[in-house]
Amino acid sequence: MTDTPDEKPVKQKRPQQVYTLLIEVGRKEGDGLPKKATGAGLLCYASGVDEAEAVRETVQILKQADLAPLDVTGYGTIEEREAQGHEIDDEERALMARALAENSVVVAQMTPYFGDDKGHA
Repeated sequence: MTDTPDEKPVKQKRPQQVYTLLIEVGRKEGDGLPKKATGAGLLCYASGVDEAEAVRETVQILKQADLAPLDVTGYGTIEEREAQGHEIDDEERALMARALAENSVVVAQMTPYFGDDKGHA
């Protein structure tokens, strides 16, 4: 086997993008959700080179925060959402820009579920 520097593949760095994710969480001790809540929906903006990475990072962070992620729905990048006709206001754009600048996950909204919300008992 010969190792020559010319034969090493050049790995192109893919740019980070921000993805809009809706994560549904169940209950877990110490999760900080209201006492009678059955879970919650979290609207997040997460950076990643692709949506799969954004989902993995977001789920990992939520688990570290003592939340119990159950389901993730991805809505794509800002460009993909605009192409689908979504209206994106200045506040939402600012949160997405923050997620990109900080290479982070921003939880923009948390909606607790009670009783039969979202089909949970």
